[in-house]
Amino acid sequence: MENKRWHVHYPEEIPTTIEYDQKPLHSFLAATAELYPEKKALHFMGKEITFAEVFSQAKKMAKYMQSLGLEKGDRVAIMLPNCPQAVISYYGALMAGAVVVQTNPLYKERELEYQLNDSGATFIVCLDILLPRVTNVRGNTSLKHTIVTCIKDYLPFPKNLIYPFIQKKQYNMVVKVEQSEDTHVWQSIIEGGAEDYNPVEVNPIEDLALLQYTGGTTGHPKGVMLSHYNLVANVQMSQAWLYKAKPGKETVLGVLPFFHVYGMTTVMNMAIMLGSKMVLLPKFDAEEVLKTIHKQKPTMFPGAPTIYVGLLNHPNLKKYDLSSIEACISGSAPLPTEVQEQFEKVTGGRLVEGYGLTESSPVTHANFVWDNRVNGSIGVPWPDTDAKIFKVETMEEAVVGEVGEVAVKGPQIMKGYWNNQDETDNVLKDGWLFTGDLGYMNEEGYFYIVDRKKDMIIAGGYNIYPREIEEVLYEHEAVQEAVVAGIPDPYRGETVKAYVVQKSGYQIEEEELNAHCRKHLAAFKVPRIYEFRDELPKTAVGKILRRKLVDEEKEKLQEKSNTI
Repeated sequence: MENKRWHVHYPEEIPTTIEYDQKPLHSFLAATAELYPEKKALHFMGKEITFAEVFSQAKKMAKYMQSLGLEKGDRVAIMLPNCPQAVISYYGALMAGAVVVQTNPLYKERELEYQLNDSGATFIVCLDILLPRVTNVRGNTSLKHTIVTCIKDYLPFPKNLIYPFIQKKQYNMVVKVEQSEDTHVWQSIIEGGAEDYNPVEVNPIEDLALLQYTGGTTGHPKGVMLSHYNLVANVQMSQAWLYKAKPGKETVLGVLPFFHVYGMTTVMNMAIMLGSKMVLLPKFDAEEVLKTIHKQKPTMFPGAPTIYVGLLNHPNLKKYDLSSIEACISGSAPLPTEVQEQFEKVTGGRLVEGYGLTESSPVTHANFVWDNRVNGSIGVPWPDTDAKIFKVETMEEAVVGEVGEVAVKGPQIMKGYWNNQDETDNVLKDGWLFTGDLGYMNEEGYFYIVDRKKDMIIAGGYNIYPREIEEVLYEHEAVQEAVVAGIPDPYRGETVKAYVVQKSGYQIEEEELNAHCRKHLAAFKVPRIYEFRDELPKTAVGKILRRKLVDEEKEKLQEKSNTI
């Protein structure tokens, strides 16, 4: 099958256009619970829950929130790691007609207060250990009700008895939660609650399901407005792309956090739609992930490059059987070819690179999992997704092979930014979402990202793309992780600096790494400075924070100038 827009030859099994369900997102949980009531939906640290149980508890949560006055369109913040409560509260809030606001459990009080105020959330669901943080900001927000849960609520015996001691040792705190007018205990809701919630009529295209906040690398984070239709379309695209996935038969590893749109769509919503078992891990720990794959035999494993790198470089890798893994789509950052090839060799499965943004629910492109793929490329646009390259200077459409800004259009594209029309107008133009990423398209219709528009380095008049240099660094056998940034330079404007994490057991000198780069890169692209670190700063999904490193360099320069 040929997609006429780009002359891409799609596999026969993948449609270029889909008839999307005009249903609210939570309707898929109801359908799956009816189809597979006794099938295990969630596995969490030894505890398993069926689809019927998840649906029942989500209904109880919807009923309880409605009894407290929740109305259609109200915002419900969810501040949880990957655990059963994250799934149940998400779908329960949607059933009650609410708009979910996913909140990172790592947020400090200032970040939390900003997001709660900007979204206008009136409810929040959080862990007991996060309650002090919520309590401290609550008076400055619109919050009316806090629903508090604990990891031990879904642990099997005897782990549920031991956990409070582990919690006290790990966090140096045990929070006692008491029921009150505005603070509510999760277990009481689930154990004594009723399921007869009031179904809310939803317009899938117009009504929001989610306010998903962007990372806020420049200025304050922005609330991305995603409708039920946006999210349903993207998960149906995922299903079409992974056409070998068997409904009711797959097991998905949930390492990517659900409070990030990538994990939410490719793990949680996809698993609910397909009737797949989700194996939940509350945080990434390489040893724990390897053990879990060995025991639980997941077939699908969406992830990020740093996750796969962490597994491949673990000293006990060979102790574990990873052969159950059949399909992985990597996102959030460029996937080095070396990592892709090594991971496929270890697992026997397929690992391909994809691409997307919070503003696109999130996936817009991917390589074919079981068919032709192009290493180093983000692949081709998903069904019903248009993509173009626009010249940065003139905004004209670029020719094949010419670098410009990537723009996308499709049913998964956001409605805009919450209460921020100016920023909405900056990125949405005539239905096109301008991504801020620089890339190009080849003659076969495969797209390549060369870098973020704001990450491009201009040194001595040359445009330099960090990703190209990072690929070369990853090819060196001693490099575990690498990121390249442009740092201020009084002569060249910017100069190229590489930050490198070495593999365990290796020792590399700057001269050797420099010689390696000079062998594969033009002289103006070769890093002028190398810094070796034990670890690199990352987001919750493992994306390396290049801007944080640049900010550190600017601070050093400022301090230096202040002492002169």
